[in-house]
Amino acid sequence: MGAPTAAEVAAEQGLTPDEYQRILDILGREPRFEEIAVFGVMWSEHCSYKSSRAWLRQLPTTGPQVLQGPGENAGAVDIGDGLAAVFKIESHNHPSFVEPFQGATTGVGGILRDVFTMGARPIAILDSLRFGSLDHPRTPFLVRGVVGGVGHYGNCFGVPTVGGEVYFDAGYDHNILVNAFTIGIAPADRLFRASAAGPGNPVIYVGSRTGRDGIHGASLLASAALDALASEKRPAVQVGDPFAEKLLLEACLELMRTDHIVAIQDMGAAGLTSSSFEMAGRGGAGIVLDLDRVPLREAGMSPYEILLSESQERMLLVAHQGSEDAVKAIFEKWDLEAVVVGHITDDGIYRARWHGEEVVTLPVAPLTERAPFYRRPAEEPARLEEMQRLDLGTIGEPKDFGAALLTLLESPNLCSREWVYRQYDQYVGGNTLVRPGGDAAVVRIEGTRRALALTTDCNSRYGRLDPYLGAMLAVVESARNCVAVGARPLALSDCLNYGNPERPDVMWEFQQGIAGIRDACVALGTPVVSGNVSFYNETDGRSIAPTPIIAMVGLVDDVDDVLTPWWKAEGDVVVLFGRTREELGGSEYLAVIHGMTRGTPPWIDLDAEKRLHALVLAAAQERLLRSAHDLAEGGLAVALAECSFGGGRLGVRVTLEGGMRTDAVLFGESQSRMLVSLRRRHLNRLRELARREDVPLEVLGEVRGHNLVIGDVLNVSVEAARERWRRTLEKRLGA
Repeated sequence: MGAPTAAEVAAEQGLTPDEYQRILDILGREPRFEEIAVFGVMWSEHCSYKSSRAWLRQLPTTGPQVLQGPGENAGAVDIGDGLAAVFKIESHNHPSFVEPFQGATTGVGGILRDVFTMGARPIAILDSLRFGSLDHPRTPFLVRGVVGGVGHYGNCFGVPTVGGEVYFDAGYDHNILVNAFTIGIAPADRLFRASAAGPGNPVIYVGSRTGRDGIHGASLLASAALDALASEKRPAVQVGDPFAEKLLLEACLELMRTDHIVAIQDMGAAGLTSSSFEMAGRGGAGIVLDLDRVPLREAGMSPYEILLSESQERMLLVAHQGSEDAVKAIFEKWDLEAVVVGHITDDGIYRARWHGEEVVTLPVAPLTERAPFYRRPAEEPARLEEMQRLDLGTIGEPKDFGAALLTLLESPNLCSREWVYRQYDQYVGGNTLVRPGGDAAVVRIEGTRRALALTTDCNSRYGRLDPYLGAMLAVVESARNCVAVGARPLALSDCLNYGNPERPDVMWEFQQGIAGIRDACVALGTPVVSGNVSFYNETDGRSIAPTPIIAMVGLVDDVDDVLTPWWKAEGDVVVLFGRTREELGGSEYLAVIHGMTRGTPPWIDLDAEKRLHALVLAAAQERLLRSAHDLAEGGLAVALAECSFGGGRLGVRVTLEGGMRTDAVLFGESQSRMLVSLRRRHLNRLRELARREDVPLEVLGEVRGHNLVIGDVLNVSVEAARERWRRTLEKRLGA
């Protein structure tokens, strides 16, 4: 056999025949081998967003609080006192399925760099994880590896992992999701961007040396479906070193206190290639790189490997001419290399040299802002109408509601996550006010009275039954979780996990998801300031359910206003805000007790949701409330139990109004509801606020004893229920 043709090489790099023809038209010649590789990664789904760009433009991205929207390494919002919160969520799904520990560690490492590249010191990490059924033989291995990886990187780096979520569903048996979120604090007037400028300015490589790890991570691992040979892609997974990243953080932040930097970019997916192209593209500049100067970890690396390596803990920056020695001195102080590897030009051409020859000569714009984008065919899946049919008249109610509640508390999606988060350092830094287990994590902003609320949310069962409503409810629940801890929702970062966009049914789900996020964000005033799209989450034609993870950030103006869900004292009145409807479609109750994923998700009135937020925040600021808890999966009965699982193990006695099925009252997941407790003397003032905001208020009962008592239908011991709830995950994982 002879050497492969350029067209065959292009196909191996993930480029289609039409895309290869487009390359020929752009260049007017046949591309070199290294140039094909560059097109392969820059036009990959992961780097170019070619199937999603047209739709992402529908999302609201501006607002008075927004300092930096999508397009940079991370988004930023104003949090007062001259400070900015910088944050982003990103996926590392396929690497974590292939190699769970390293996939998760480098997912955390990458998102940390995205945040401190903007000049922010990271203060918290959240992880949003989706695994297959707990009964699947590979699930315990994947859970242990991913949780171990997240904990290892965050703990060693010295940033607390304060929250997140873990869900199990057979739909993820062959394609898990590992989404990592980081938030940092920076001076609002000193955010750093990745826009190259100034012909002649030096391009400086800083951080760890380049090895052969992670080659093709962006093009062939992140931008293609997995298959039965996934384990053979293990070499495409990077290897992380949190101790090196800590040094890189400190060196970068020290450099950022000077005036030497023009632009800075993380070398993440597609490594040196994407970072250099994207910086040049944003600045409308050209760039020259001398690959011989790139610090290497291994001898004999080719220019192709140097360009595509995704080795971790590296940055590329553009400095002012004359600043080279000052930059080197700072990095040498932190025992890191800083090497001038090129310079900026004004001709819009990317040149990479190797042993005196130019191996890459490409115009920048066709690989960045003029990269191809597609409006792929979209079609509603035929299965949807059948799945949405639900006749509650054919579903019998449990004979023992107490037993049904205990079964729900032991379900993998509702049981305690203690086994997961006790592996994370939740307190390093000393600013964690609400750790994992609350509605949202809360982290104090040092030097102020303020705090940030952080949460990630998505119910993929809702997404499977109605992708528009599922995405909308993900935004709404994440905002409500912020409100439940006393925080005003500010903005969000989204991680849009979907299947193969070349399938019309998946593309339809994606478009519906974008519309749902857009409509909820507009109504709640929470713009999208950063995010990530992860397509091709399928294996052998089996796609995951639409899973748009929403990472919401909220602001608490005074740390004394922070709320938690747990009962505080006997005699406190228990109140339910909002209206309960006979809604069981898509519920955890229907899935766990009746083995059904059917119906439509709960109905949502966004105006009613906003009024609920206004009521809870006003009551929190007047210090009327002792606790607050969002009603979500499992409904009212599960929420009452969760409120009882705090330190005091206090029970509750409530009565419920009739008029509808008892299981719908106990376990239905109607939206825009919140459970609060308060001293009886504050009840009249709370009623006034509820009338002002036009929010239904129902006094359910009071905190009392050590049992959970709901009328004459349910009476269980809090301690016994808590033990079953707390031990389930550890027991099922065999940990």
